[in-house]
Amino acid sequence: MQNEKEQVALSSMAASAALTIAKAIVGISTGSLAILSEAGHSLIDFGATVMTYIAVRISGKPADEEHHYGHGKVEAVSALAETALLFLLSGIVIWEAVKRLVEHEGHVVEATIWAFGVMILSVVVDYFRARALKRVAKETQSHALEADALHFSSDLWSSLAVLLGLAGVTLGYPWADSAAALLVALLVCVAGWRLGRRTIDTLTDTAPTGAAELINAITRKVPGVVAVENVRARAVGETTFIDMAVAVSRTLPLDRVNAIKAAVADALRAGMPGAEPIVTTDPVALDNETVLDRVMVIARNRALAVHHVTVSDIKDRLSISLDLEVNGKMSLGAAHEKADDLEKAIEAELGAEVEVETHIEPLQAQHLLGREAPPERVQAVAMALAEFAAAGRIIRDVHDVRVRETDEGEIVNFHCRVDPALSVQTVHENVDALERALRERSSSIKRVIGHAEPVR
Repeated sequence: MQNEKEQVALSSMAASAALTIAKAIVGISTGSLAILSEAGHSLIDFGATVMTYIAVRISGKPADEEHHYGHGKVEAVSALAETALLFLLSGIVIWEAVKRLVEHEGHVVEATIWAFGVMILSVVVDYFRARALKRVAKETQSHALEADALHFSSDLWSSLAVLLGLAGVTLGYPWADSAAALLVALLVCVAGWRLGRRTIDTLTDTAPTGAAELINAITRKVPGVVAVENVRARAVGETTFIDMAVAVSRTLPLDRVNAIKAAVADALRAGMPGAEPIVTTDPVALDNETVLDRVMVIARNRALAVHHVTVSDIKDRLSISLDLEVNGKMSLGAAHEKADDLEKAIEAELGAEVEVETHIEPLQAQHLLGREAPPERVQAVAMALAEFAAAGRIIRDVHDVRVRETDEGEIVNFHCRVDPALSVQTVHENVDALERALRERSSSIKRVIGHAEPVR
């Protein structure tokens, strides 16, 4: 893509140089102000194409320590300089044309075959160069190439105006040449105004037309996005830099939030070629949040482990009870402060009239160093589990019993089977009862973890 931009810029330089020389020779030999103005226009175009080539090469450089957003605006600076040159040329031509029209003497124009030939050739070259430049400028979003295309397009119409002026001179209207030159200057001013306006929009970070609406439409289709906020976009060459924030549910875990951000960025790159999005998230409370959701968010924001959260409506009052896990070596006073802080945060969220009860319990130790218990110990534990299961008549087929010895005590894991039609609540209560019975029989057992499976 970068090579194509440089090649089309080089070909424009060659075309501008050739047309400038041809028009200057014919303009001087015929005395035509219109052709001379076209020669000056082409000379400025040649200088502009040189600037365009340099700008295109610089703009293709990647971002560095001094230019975090790349070098794309170099093209806009080049286009602005070209605009200034266009207005300068127009002013000179308008001055000379008005002077000739007022004085009516001293300026003889010869409408020779060479004059017509050069201007017809100019029309053909300008037409094909403008087409090529517009195509590449559209594909690459290059402001500098767009400026070059605009120059050649204005040259085409200017050349047609000069041909009309030459035709008028041939028919005996000597003022037609100056009138054609004046028309050329006005066309150049219009082209310069359009180019300058777009260039200034780029340099002042004006948002691309319709960009905000398109960004909103693409982002809202991404699952998990609640709302789109603070959309900002600016175009630099073929790249559109986007800064935006999206609202997401505050109950989502961090990995899910990161996945939503990545999905939004991918969707924008797919829907807007050249987009460079930076997406931030804003956690918000949704209308469909349950009380349980809100309590879990409050605990998570304080890095507290809670479970067995129970929410009850007692007449006109809300009652919440929960288990709070803290480090078992923490003092009760410090643990109680954490519980108080959690209760106050819940009351602030749900209202002062809410009743909050916290049960403090030790957090299970992590990364315990363990070893397999002797086979006879595993067999004894398995027999005890089978005995308790038979007494309860709900749990069947206790199997895969493992016993690990740690410095904190024994940890027992086992699998069992139950009727698949039973509710989770019923199964949990029976497995929990089995675990308690085993711990009561053997004080060396610190923890029991039972995994229930449906009978097949």
